[in-house]
Amino acid sequence: MAHQKLVALAFLGDAAIVLFAMLAAYLVRFESHIASFGVEDATIDLSSYLGHVVLGAVLLQFLLANFRAHDPRHFLAIRRTFQVIGKSCVIWFAVFLGLTLTLKLEPAISRIYCALAAGCALGGLALWRWVLYCIMRREPIASTLRQKVVFVGWNSECERSVSRFSEGRAHRYAVAGMILPEKIDGELELPESLPVLGTSGEARRIIRDSGADIVMAVDSALDREAMLELAETCGKEFVDFKLVPSCFQVLLSGLQFESIHGMPVLGVGKLPLHHAFNNLFKRAIDIAGAVVGLVVFAPVMALFSTLVYLESRGSVIYRQRRIGLNGRPFDILKIRSMKPDAEAGGAPGWTVQDDPRRLRVGAFMRKWNIDELPQFWNVLRGEMSLVGPRPERPELIDGFKEQIRHYNVRHNVKPGLTGWAQIHGFRGDTCLKERVKFDLDYIENWTAFLDFQIMVLTFFRRKGAC
Repeated sequence: MAHQKLVALAFLGDAAIVLFAMLAAYLVRFESHIASFGVEDATIDLSSYLGHVVLGAVLLQFLLANFRAHDPRHFLAIRRTFQVIGKSCVIWFAVFLGLTLTLKLEPAISRIYCALAAGCALGGLALWRWVLYCIMRREPIASTLRQKVVFVGWNSECERSVSRFSEGRAHRYAVAGMILPEKIDGELELPESLPVLGTSGEARRIIRDSGADIVMAVDSALDREAMLELAETCGKEFVDFKLVPSCFQVLLSGLQFESIHGMPVLGVGKLPLHHAFNNLFKRAIDIAGAVVGLVVFAPVMALFSTLVYLESRGSVIYRQRRIGLNGRPFDILKIRSMKPDAEAGGAPGWTVQDDPRRLRVGAFMRKWNIDELPQFWNVLRGEMSLVGPRPERPELIDGFKEQIRHYNVRHNVKPGLTGWAQIHGFRGDTCLKERVKFDLDYIENWTAFLDFQIMVLTFFRRKGAC
């Protein structure tokens, strides 16, 4: 009953905001100082335009419902809600404008009105849903909206997911407990806080008694027949059945089903930066950013190159072999911050704090990443990107790829001047495993906004050098 009331509240609130947006767009378009702009029919009033207002409101409300904006399971997922609102408003603009022009409704539809209505709806719905979210994330309302999860079997992926369930006040899931397989191969290490509800033979009773909304089964926990029976039981009890694949522990967002001659297979498909449009857009930003960077920072590079030369005669630009996209080597450019023979007779490696090989001006340059500025030229040449995993030396990679799982996956994208790991403090002589986790997270979840966020935060988070 509580869910029904919340759904009704969300639906009616959306409807009111949408109708208000349509009316507000009419007032701005036809009752303000822009009323005469591009309008041939000066007799338009609210009564003649009311049909457009109502039709537009109904269509937008239908799109919101179609994209499940009123599903109580998503009320605590504010980002998803914003995505649905944005998608609905963009589609509404195209469909409503095309529909009214095709049907030649009278009076003729105003394109400016459509744009204003979409903008008003987007802003109004986002603000209203944020207010509603702030109310719903408070206890005890949030507890009624959380979906109860029961695990069947256990692995490291389950443990990592459970640790994230409780992050933030508005987490969407609550763990009811775990069902043990009838037969367990070896020892199963379970967290002490996780209640064991019984064995897989009692699955139906446990699902009913626990009030589970989702059953998550590890694919290796049960044999094929038992897994099929569990999935069928979940269907009979109206419970979502999810399979946790134990063989995939990286690039999960790229997993997709494919059909090979009628046989369903699960594998890693395209990642965000494998799409041509995303790559083209990112490259355009890289070129623009590299040109601006070279022009703006040219005086800074000239100044510090001079200081380096005065302190230590020799080439001021240092070239170092690094590994880039798809494992291809390239020469990265830096303003030299060490003595010319810094690695003479020694093995290659990272710099350390208070490195005795550094020049006096080198310490300052590394603190403020000034030595990295020539890499704008690498970006312009297409060897690097403004944002991406930092490139490593081939001598070091030979060891890393054997020691760290999925290390070479980071070479699926161009290396960057800065990256997701770097703004979290993982630069230079820091934990490589944690750095790789951030790099893989970036590769999986790339967006243009994430790149912009990383570039901005780079100016405020400077820890170490690499």
